[in-house]
Amino acid sequence: MSFYALIPAAGSGSRMGGETPKQYLPLNSIPLIAHALIVLAREPRISKLFVVISPDDIWWDNYEWQGWEDRLQVLRCGGATRAETVLNGLNAMSAECAAGDWVLVHDAARPCLPAESLGKMLDELADDTVGGLLAVPVADTLKRAVADAGSMARVEVTVPRAGLWQAQTPQMFRHGTLCEALRAADSDMTDEASAIEQMGLHPRLVECDSRNLKVTYPQDLRLASLILEHLND
Repeated sequence: MSFYALIPAAGSGSRMGGETPKQYLPLNSIPLIAHALIVLAREPRISKLFVVISPDDIWWDNYEWQGWEDRLQVLRCGGATRAETVLNGLNAMSAECAAGDWVLVHDAARPCLPAESLGKMLDELADDTVGGLLAVPVADTLKRAVADAGSMARVEVTVPRAGLWQAQTPQMFRHGTLCEALRAADSDMTDEASAIEQMGLHPRLVECDSRNLKVTYPQDLRLASLILEHLND
């Protein structure tokens, strides 16, 4: 049994604005995606990192990735959706990844993954029958907006937060099981755990914290920069 990481990085990051895909935006002097790769590469139990980019990606080769040659493989088979990109990556990995091996799918736009949370995840899920994901219990009061309210959104109802968790990544499942789940899943599936759930399985929740944020909007870059400056304090 081995552990592999898969980083889907074929998206454009349209909500960030600008012409450069989000994963290549500078964050503390290096590309955003590099921070995600660094923490995964420092975990000795992860045998290899697979980065899935778009076939027409023109940015990856602009950066130096020296020193990672034996741990990093780029797969130019990204698809139109996250689910397609991940499945294409899993298929490409199958030459050296057995069905029973673990695959950790991690967002390229989560640069602040705490190393201790990654280690905790591997410890807790290595012998699990299903797998699981990092997540945070919801602390805020949640409101559902009235449907089709447009820009003048109004509250329809308050959603009870008891038992609710905010999904993060990595999400860790067996290679064979995840392939099967994604082949049967809807193309607009936004995370791997949802596909596993549709098989009738129940992924385990491994508690992390809010430092493991996903950079989605321009202001998130500044917050991520501050977190990285103190991540190991």
